[in-house]
Amino acid sequence: MFVTFEGVDGSGKSTQVELLRAALASEGREVVVTREPGGTELGERARELVLNGPEMTPWAEAALFAAARAELVARVILPALQRGADVVSDRYVDSSLAYQGIARGIGVDHVLELNLHVVQGLMPDLTVLLLLDPDVAAERSGATDRLEREGADFRARVDAAYRDLAAQFPERIAVLDGSLPPPELADLVREALRSRI
Repeated sequence: MFVTFEGVDGSGKSTQVELLRAALASEGREVVVTREPGGTELGERARELVLNGPEMTPWAEAALFAAARAELVARVILPALQRGADVVSDRYVDSSLAYQGIARGIGVDHVLELNLHVVQGLMPDLTVLLLLDPDVAAERSGATDRLEREGADFRARVDAAYRDLAAQFPERIAVLDGSLPPPELADLVREALRSRI
């Protein structure tokens, strides 16, 4: 199965990715963990450019994320799924839909079309969206990269964008409260998995 975690920076995605990885591995399953952008040499270079590079246009930003994602799907995610492994990813297509499609104003349909091509149509079996007040999330994350430093207005737009996506794709996106204690949240993640997969 292919499970992705989404939410604003500081919402607890990385913690939940690791807790789900550990839970699945304890059942004897092979689990491949990925993050975006990253996970391949090209992806890590794109990550550095997007997160710490110069200011860029929304389409340039979207294209860099898409390039990193294309490489990750072809070299890591698809091979893992084809051999029967589970893949758990910290961010995926929904990040681009929220950040560039909605918050940057490119449009969800345009960004989705680009990304469906580069990921060869591969979408997650389940996307877990962790919702947390954007200001609380910013305090947790410590705002260090270019996107995290965008400010409260941008964070609020991203939060609203994720909520919009959850309403558009309820069959795939499970919305959970990111303010819950991590162990309690991890139980809800596994419950969402059981009910949808």
